[in-house]
Amino acid sequence: MTDWLHFPDPANRTQAAGQRSAQRSLRIWLWLCAALVFCMVVVGGATRLTESGLSITEWKPVTGVIPPLSDADWRESFEKYKQIPQYRELFPDMDLARYKVIYAWEWSHRLLGRLIGLVFGGGLLWFWMRGALSRDMKWKLSCVLALGALQGFVGWWMVASGLAKRVEVAQERLAIHLLLASVTFCALVWLASGLRERASRGAGSLGSQLAAFFLVALVLKQIFLGGLVAGLRAGLVYNTWPDMDGRFIPPFEHLFKLSPWWSNFFDNPTTVQFQHRMTAYLLVTLATIGALAWRKSVNEGTARALAAVALLQAALGVATLVLNVPLLIALAHQAVAMMVLLVAVLNARVARSG
Repeated sequence: MTDWLHFPDPANRTQAAGQRSAQRSLRIWLWLCAALVFCMVVVGGATRLTESGLSITEWKPVTGVIPPLSDADWRESFEKYKQIPQYRELFPDMDLARYKVIYAWEWSHRLLGRLIGLVFGGGLLWFWMRGALSRDMKWKLSCVLALGALQGFVGWWMVASGLAKRVEVAQERLAIHLLLASVTFCALVWLASGLRERASRGAGSLGSQLAAFFLVALVLKQIFLGGLVAGLRAGLVYNTWPDMDGRFIPPFEHLFKLSPWWSNFFDNPTTVQFQHRMTAYLLVTLATIGALAWRKSVNEGTARALAAVALLQAALGVATLVLNVPLLIALAHQAVAMMVLLVAVLNARVARSG
């Protein structure tokens, strides 16, 4: 008589509640790590804009967490900085007080990197030991950990490029460093947003999924180009908009004045700034088209948000350019670039899984 009645097993309900709690904790941890990477990128931008990246001339992953504490320690660190070309050629009049300011930026940037490693590595170990990770999640998080470790090595590789024969770090290494941080941010956002509990509305069409992933790739390319612009100080070359010295497209001989021709895409400030502008126009156009095309689709909301934040980013880019790269606006430009990437990843996630 009572076969139709169903009484849930209390043990099963307790287990399900425990799984939901573990998943919620995992999601919060991943979002925390993503927020730390976001801060790392912004502080890294400030480090570049304030010419602070070469202030610490040694790489000490463990003991480097402690800054100079005595006056003698500060003077010793300052003397090491005086040995590199940047000091001799750009800042020969720098005093100890000013050195402490640029040291603070670079030290904060490296400290954030160590903090991210500690939070992510410690969290990964904790969740792993408690059995809260699936086999698939273990593999994915191990890849993120490897990305973070690679980022540390690339960071020093970047700094090392400016310690001997240059007055700043190599722009291509700076761009790679920024790109790796952005890819790590993407991975964290993708994994965290995938753990969200929501009613499934079905995935978008294959075309919409491919378009959404293409937008993520385009944002990453634009961030890479932004790293080249920062490294070459290309934002100071043409400070008019929408023209570049009276022309929308600079003369061919300006765009390809270096030999071999392909080096212009990485070493020519004119070409690099032009690429950055054109990619921005393409990104805003495609994001706007996506917002219109994806109406009533599963990713309608994220598509609209992406178009809006891309327009904001473009406006900040123009302001940064015409105002000759003021620190606060340039930092806002970099911060919003990461917000564009955040929304692009969320848009791709929603299109992928509904």
